Amino acid sequence: MAQQHESGSEGHQGAIPLDGGCYDPPVSDFRVPFFRPHIDDDDVAAVAESLRSGWLTTGPNARALEEELSAYCGAPFVNVVNSCTAAMQLALAAWEIGPGDEVITTPYTFVATANVIVHLGATPVFVDVRERDFNIDPAKIAEAVTPATRAIIPVHFAGEPCDMDAIGEIAGAHGLKVLEDAAHAIGTEYLGRRIGTISDAAAFSFYANKNMTTTEGGALATADEELSERVRSLTLHGMTRDAYRRYDAGGAWRYDVTSIGYKDNLPDPAAALGRRQLARLEWSIEERTRVALRYTKNLGDMEHVVLPWFDERHRQAWHLYVVQIGESAPVERDEVIRALAAKGVQTSVHFIPVHTFTAYREMGRWNDGDFPVAEKLSAGAVSLPMFPDMTDEEVDYVCDALGDILRGRFRQS
Repeated sequence: MAQQHESGSEGHQGAIPLDGGCYDPPVSDFRVPFFRPHIDDDDVAAVAESLRSGWLTTGPNARALEEELSAYCGAPFVNVVNSCTAAMQLALAAWEIGPGDEVITTPYTFVATANVIVHLGATPVFVDVRERDFNIDPAKIAEAVTPATRAIIPVHFAGEPCDMDAIGEIAGAHGLKVLEDAAHAIGTEYLGRRIGTISDAAAFSFYANKNMTTTEGGALATADEELSERVRSLTLHGMTRDAYRRYDAGGAWRYDVTSIGYKDNLPDPAAALGRRQLARLEWSIEERTRVALRYTKNLGDMEHVVLPWFDERHRQAWHLYVVQIGESAPVERDEVIRALAAKGVQTSVHFIPVHTFTAYREMGRWNDGDFPVAEKLSAGAVSLPMFPDMTDEEVDYVCDALGDILRGRFRQS
């Protein structure tokens, strides 16, 4: 049954990088930080072992991580790279998407999703989202397809999957590629199918606050061997496959460069960390689910709070827990965020719609009001703290603080 609720890191002392490398104050400044990374002794040992091995750039750990990710998500081919952004750009470049081409996506996403389209000289075409799950609206996609459309990039917001059957039907009818921005969705399942096995390709993020991390990093999952091989070449300057083996025993020094590629490979120490993180990804998702369910229980009857919608037919990875402050609330969303910070609770906002940023405004293609659902959701959204080590007591404190604020009790604790 679909549900909707509406009613009247260990030892880390540095700054917490949120999505895209934006830094908030140190976690030590907060009673409950937005995110606390789970880094254990085995993680540290794996990185140290990789450093001692002499493999500092892409090497055996990167190859092993690709195999392990392939087994986990069910995609025959996985390319690990240095970010989810890189994975998306490499896939589009491998499909030779560029000037004169259009790519349909959502404005309700981190700006990287649109930036990769612009970097390749193609045109981003934004369509609005559905209010219930913040995900791209397939009906709007169908209306936006033109003869210039080459691909669709749906974004699985917070770990709740998009309507991939509807998107797949549209893509199939028009001969379009589908590249899932699955930055929030490693481990998410759509109608029993794990993300990474559904469309032409899916891009994952292993950024610092994701469900598993390589500190910085990402991966592209696909069943298309030709795409994977093309991406592998583009990842390292367009060099031929032989270049990857030139430092192996008996490897040949001679190679060719067959295209103008990028420098997006993942270093081996990062991959070593990723392998350890992947090994306990299921634990991470289970613990995030525990946190999400406690939030839902605590906040279910709280006036002026709209809880995140989720579809029980799917498996939600719970990368984020995003509530909406209702339009009739006596306290505006921005004041809620400030008051929570005063009470020691760090929050964030996911997302500021891409078309409202200066760089995109200056393109002259979009105006305020063009995507009313995305703009409304952004105006009310508050991302509450979410991490696997979050205690029940911390969840309860966040909920109590939010309740006090919405009832007009603003005293700093």
